[in-house]
Amino acid sequence: MDPPGWDKLPPRVQLLVLTHGKRISQTVYAAAELQVADHLVDGPRTPAELATAIGCDATALYRLLRCTAAVGVFRERADGAFELTPMAEALRSDIPGSQRDLVLLNGDEMSWRPYGDIVHSIRTGEPAFERVFGRSYFEHLAAHPVSAELFDRAMTQMSRFTTASLLEELDLTGYDTIVDVGGGRGYFLAEVLRRRPESRGVLADRAPVVAEAGPLLEKAGVADRVTVRPTDFFAEVPPGGDAYLLKAVLHDWDDPQATRILSRIREAIGDRPGACLFVLEHVVAPANAWDAGKFIDIDMLLRFGGRERNRAEWQRLLGAAGFELANDPAAGRWAVLQCRPR
Repeated sequence: MDPPGWDKLPPRVQLLVLTHGKRISQTVYAAAELQVADHLVDGPRTPAELATAIGCDATALYRLLRCTAAVGVFRERADGAFELTPMAEALRSDIPGSQRDLVLLNGDEMSWRPYGDIVHSIRTGEPAFERVFGRSYFEHLAAHPVSAELFDRAMTQMSRFTTASLLEELDLTGYDTIVDVGGGRGYFLAEVLRRRPESRGVLADRAPVVAEAGPLLEKAGVADRVTVRPTDFFAEVPPGGDAYLLKAVLHDWDDPQATRILSRIREAIGDRPGACLFVLEHVVAPANAWDAGKFIDIDMLLRFGGRERNRAEWQRLLGAAGFELANDPAAGRWAVLQCRPR
């Protein structure tokens, strides 16, 4: 949300306004952490009432909410009470489509501390996370179960957010066995199989992750059609699939590592007639166009050393692993890249 009169501000002032982004993100994070939205479900409340319910300083809470209301998250009424807005509704923890865990992840120190060392990543091409925390992102998660749980919840929310639109694009007609590589606890595969009752699935991911897939697959009613396979996708991918899925996996890795993953899938496909790979990822928009993916790309660099990719970069990456792009994916958003083995 641009401030009033944005277009009339001198360029040097617009530049300074852009640097307010970190302030905005952390105030929204604080509101999410304090569960302010949950406390407003039954109607408007004053800062004093909210402070009593939440357990914080009423004046400081008012100052926080005044900031968030300025960008449309909550609304301050004439009587001094605050109420929910459509954006604030998304911070509720009790609704389908909640974005609270994603906001919490974006405001967590795992996300913001690497930005304090962004220049290191730009100079070296290496993830600042490792320099700041002394270990890789996934090693950090393994050592901090609370952080790992937040990460998993946030990724599930992101998957739910992107799944509906991607399923509209993903045509799996004629593919009997569908292998979801790096499929986590199986949310996306379950949604695919619910729409394709004639197909069977293979869920392939790290052993600790797929060990928790059972309840989700049972709840979706597809557990009897899914084979769970603990997998290190850098070493080997289950063979025998007609369609292989890679959703939000490759952007975690640089090109050499991503090529390793794709090469294992190409080996698993072998010369199986008609088998195909479907990559579900963001395709970066052309030069100078607005695209949130360009900013997520910096996240990927700082956290993992990974990257988002434009169409040409996808084509080069796929070609290096023995695939060719068989469709024309839209740019500037999440898309389905149909990849044919060659």
